[in-house]
Amino acid sequence: MRFRHSKADVYVPDQLEPIDSAMKRVTHLGIVSHQDDLEIAAYHGIAECFQEEGKWFGGVVVSNGAGSPRKGPYEKFTDEQMQEVRRREQRKAAFVGEYGVMIQLAYTSDEIKQSRKVDVAADIKDILVATKPQVVYLHNPADRHDTHVATFLRCLEALRSLPKEDRPREVYGCEVWRKLDWLLTEDKKRLSVDKYPHMLSALLAVFDSQISGGKRYDLAELGLRQANATYFDSHTTDEKSLLTFAMDLTPLIRDDAMDVEEFTLGFVERLLNDVRDRLRRYK
Repeated sequence: MRFRHSKADVYVPDQLEPIDSAMKRVTHLGIVSHQDDLEIAAYHGIAECFQEEGKWFGGVVVSNGAGSPRKGPYEKFTDEQMQEVRRREQRKAAFVGEYGVMIQLAYTSDEIKQSRKVDVAADIKDILVATKPQVVYLHNPADRHDTHVATFLRCLEALRSLPKEDRPREVYGCEVWRKLDWLLTEDKKRLSVDKYPHMLSALLAVFDSQISGGKRYDLAELGLRQANATYFDSHTTDEKSLLTFAMDLTPLIRDDAMDVEEFTLGFVERLLNDVRDRLRRYK
């Protein structure tokens, strides 16, 4: 495939050729902003496909990672050097997780948000056409990272540009920078991630530029997933040992007239009503 950014990178860990064949086998696809977002947001898909016959995870990272914080051995790295480090780290994670294909589109945050948003959406559409995934993992539209929200919107544009019969069966908006424990129980899509629990640490460990840079995502994510499982319900024993939460975004690709802002704020309004009603009930 030819992408619209000159620095786009395509990696097939098992070296299956042609690349079109590697793309066609993808059943679960994650599309996120930054290197290591896949391993946090879309781990459910990675684990679902690992060593499973007939299932393959495909990863897409839209940005180049140039603006990442840096500390320790990476403190004096230029943006160009950091881009190369993060590109290599993402390839390593794809190898460890046995992804079917790993695509890094290499856009800047500004390009994703505004200046090349048409190109970004077009590249994502091309990937969706080539892979035809059954399940897609995205950032959730209530995420508090601007680039994550912009990436989600480019993905929604791409998904809605497909014929309805070619759209995925399921689309999930996943946790990264705004966790989703605040959703009402009935609004939470529970994604069990206790399959191959050891692999999460292995995947996140390859992103040394982030961990050495002072962000212990490896520890934080394991703790969060354990907390999600324990605190999911106060009146039952734990059914799962590790959980992540997601928004079910499938309605947005079933009905193109559905307004994304109204859809997202609906989750907030239902929380507001729940808090208000409970306070009033026991005044």
